[in-house]
Formats: sequence, C-alpha cells, structure tokens
Amino acid sequence: METVLLRYFSFTNLSIVTEFPISLIHLLVITALIIAIICFTFEYNSVYLVDFSCYLPPDSLQVPNANIIEHCEASNIFDQKKLSVSKLACLLQCMRSHQILLFTKLERKLKWLSTIVKDLLSKHNINPKSIDILVSNCNLFCPTPSLTSMIINKFGFRSNVKSFSLSGMDCSAGMLSISLVKDLLKVHKNSVALVLGMEVVTPNGYNGKVKSMPMANILFRMGGAAILLSNRKQDKHKAKYNLQNLVRTHLGSDDQAYQSVHQQPDEAGKVGVSLSQELLHVAAKALRTNISELSPLVLPYFEQLQYGWSVIKQKIWLLAGQKGTYVPNFKKAFEHFCIHAGRKAVIDAIEDNLRLHKEDAEASRMTLYRFGNTSSSSLWYELSYLEAKGRVKKGDRVWQIAFGSGFMCNSEFGNA
Repeated sequence: METVLLRYFSFTNLSIVTEFPISLIHLLVITALIIAIICFTFEYNSVYLVDFSCYLPPDSLQVPNANIIEHCEASNIFDQKKLSVSKLACLLQCMRSHQILLFTKLERKLKWLSTIVKDLLSKHNINPKSIDILVSNCNLFCPTPSLTSMIINKFGFRSNVKSFSLSGMDCSAGMLSISLVKDLLKVHKNSVALVLGMEVVTPNGYNGKVKSMPMANILFRMGGAAILLSNRKQDKHKAKYNLQNLVRTHLGSDDQAYQSVHQQPDEAGKVGVSLSQELLHVAAKALRTNISELSPLVLPYFEQLQYGWSVIKQKIWLLAGQKGTYVPNFKKAFEHFCIHAGRKAVIDAIEDNLRLHKEDAEASRMTLYRFGNTSSSSLWYELSYLEAKGRVKKGDRVWQIAFGSGFMCNSEFGNA
C-alpha cells in the first residue's frame, strides 16, 4: 500500500499539502454536477397544464322543464306514479328552471366534442398530428368504436398516438385521466397530451319504478372539457398551471362504499344507477382518507403538529372537554378550491367539514347553478369560473376534489 502511494505522489510530483486543494475542487465539481442532474430530473418530470376549454352549449339546446315533463308523460314510457316524484327532482334548486340541456344523437355529441378540441388546438396553434397521448373519459356511455377513436378519425391523429378510453369511474374519471397522463408523461419525454372529459346519459335513461335508480335522468347535464398537457420545456412559460401531486383513494374493499353508487337492473330487468342512503357518509369517509394522505404533502409543519397533538390528546390522554380532532387550516395550503359540483348537500358538507368560507365554495355552487352536474368536467367549469373572475394569480395554489363510484375520492393540486 505504501509503495502504491509513493508511486502516486512521485508521478504527480505533488505533496500532501498541494493535493488537498485539488481534492476540494473535485468535490465541488461533483457536487455541482449532482445538483445539475437533480435540477434536470425535476425539470424533466414537470407536467404542465397548458390550457383547457369548456363547452358552452348554445341556447338552441335548452329545453324547459315543463317540456321535458310533458314529453315524458306523452311517451308513456315512464311510470306515471313515479313521474310525479321526478317532476320535483327536475326542478332542482341549484338549476334555473329553463336550464335543462339534453342531447339524443351520438353525432351531435361528437360535433360539440370536436368543437372544444378544435378551439383548444387552434388557440395554441397545435397540429393534431403532434398530439402524442389522447385520453377520454365517459362514465355511462362506452360506444364501439371508442370516443378516442372517433376523435382520431375526425382530426387525423397519428397512427402511433397512445389512446385510452375510460368508463365506469363516474365523476372522478377526470382526475384519473389527469393521473394517467401525468404518469405517461414521466415516461415519454417531449410529449403533448389531450384529455377529454364528458358524460352521455341519454342511452342510460331509467324508466322503471325504483325511486333510488333514476340518477342518470335527474342529476347529469350536458357538458364537457378538453385539457391540454405537456412536459416540453418550451411549454413551461405559456402553461397556466404546473401540476404537483395527485392523491387517489379507493374504498372498493368496503362493501358499503362499493354499493353506494351502483348500476344494476331492477326486478323488472330495467337497468339504472342507484344511490344508497349511505352515500354522504361514504363520501365523508373517502374524503377523510384522501386528506390524510394529502395533508403531509401540502400543509405547513405547524398545522401538521397541531393535528397530531389533537389526536394524541383525544385518543391517548382522553382529556375531559376535548372537542374533537383539530381540523387543519387548508387555507394555508391553497388559495382556491374546486369541489365537484355533484349535489348542493355534498358541497355544503365539504365546506363545513374543512371549515371553509362561503366564497371558497362559490365556484362549485355557481357551476352547479349555471351548468348542473356535468360529471367529470365540472371541476374545469369551476376553474374557468375562478379565472373569469380574475381570482387566480401567478403562484396561487388550486385544489380540485372529485368523487366517483367504487367508491373513490381523488384530489389534485397545482400552482398557477
């Protein structure tokens, strides 16, 4: 060993004193390279939400509630006794009396879907052949060929475009589509992705006698959104948002949660989607589970410590007068909230449980009032509302929360 060291020093003609500065320089160079690699990797893994577009149905597609009820009665398809209940359901407090939007033909669906795709791509001067990934989601409608195939045929996408059509995931499918695209963009560099979110309920109308099953007849409204995502460096400065984390929660192993939203035939063989009475309870449980995974990623350390301390006092010390577990202040983690506009009761419950202010849920309520429940695309109508009001500033953090059958709760947050 000594011989090797002597040969080394004689070869370099350096003493131990002169060798030390060179080693330090080497260390600094290696450190700089490591930092550069980390920064490059972080930049490479960044996923940008370049822009999105929501469909605004023309006035010609508006149908008054009275006309819908009249057609239902004249068709003699729906049970007349149950139709009286549907009359009340049609007049939802969250909707204007004339704002019922229906569509009956696939061609019409494809036409307006093509409209938002064309508008979004034209706005950013993107050739359809430059799209690398295409994802569509539609819960109740799964045609052959698929919706993505129809868009590929309509716009002439490349033959090697990676296309996916998701169904059966209800209103959370939008977040799942974003999650899928985000994972794909981590693998395929310099790629552009297009996500389409919509709902088609006309082929799934329920005309049976079970009160809990006409969900598709009552809840959903016409709407859709197209979202453009990218991991290209040139899109960084023009992108609206930088996606951060997406947390997915699935309670499918719980039978009560699994059965809370279920498509099944009734005793007469007529297929419908039923909502159980435990739905709100299941949604609350799913939200708590999702938040428990999300909180460490977004909350300041002080808020996490307060929450942990309250759990210790409640479950271990069992102090008298303890009012319950501390609810973290999510206003310290996010500036804006987009809660799925499914039902007014769900929005109110989340607002109350998270201790939010009325203005924090304003986008959700106004979307429900103006457009109704547009399923997975409702979150983008809400974000569009916030942008139209000029509330989203550079650096603001946005939290989107969605629920779906299964039962699922998915949340995503990004920086403007």
